Amino acid sequence: MTNALALVPMDSLERMAQAVAASKLFGITNQDQALALMLVAQAEGLHPATAARDYHIIQGRPALKADAMLARYLASGGTVEWLHHDDTKVEAKFSHPSGGTLSIAWDMDRAKKAGLGGKDMWTKYPRQMLRARVISEGIRATNPAVATGIYTPEEVQDMEPERKQRKEKIVESVAPALKDVLDAIAKMVNKAERTAAKALADQLTDESQIAMAEAAWATRIEELKHPAKPSAQEEV
Repeated sequence: MTNALALVPMDSLERMAQAVAASKLFGITNQDQALALMLVAQAEGLHPATAARDYHIIQGRPALKADAMLARYLASGGTVEWLHHDDTKVEAKFSHPSGGTLSIAWDMDRAKKAGLGGKDMWTKYPRQMLRARVISEGIRATNPAVATGIYTPEEVQDMEPERKQRKEKIVESVAPALKDVLDAIAKMVNKAERTAAKALADQLTDESQIAMAEAAWATRIEELKHPAKPSAQEEV
């Protein structure tokens, strides 16, 4: 039987990753995602198979399940006392030797102020969503080493609408000509290039990316308007 702390060879990792990806469980859709999570688990001193148990891939991001995050916190010496736990409010007191004691509370009013309360998952499962936020905030405040660079699935699900809102603001304020450029491309290029341009536009998230894309597409339009004349050698 393999020791959970022993280094698992890469060929074994790849076979496990292939099996996890093939199962389509845990939100992991391909072998590369599974392998990356298994390497993270192994680097943390855990058996790579725990990656499938503890993590989800949400919108392309690795997310540590709230219960798994809490289990790691307790294993590291932390304690949690639940003070309130229903569909309107969740509150808990977190204590850890590294970060002291702190009470964290999330209620639906706070969720609404953060722009979260009206979302589908918050409407269907308010208690679970509030609980995940309390766990994440309490652990990060009293022992952040447990959750460095990792979010819960509930947090990751809330990030995508925020990203889209930021992008919409950037497009409106920074690149007002972007739509005109896309419209011009739509009239001048073939369907494949037009589809690619629109797909790229949907992925832009910051000012520099949009500015670069706008310049590149404007250049492409000029190339189409004024195609380069073949040289004498090319004509021959």
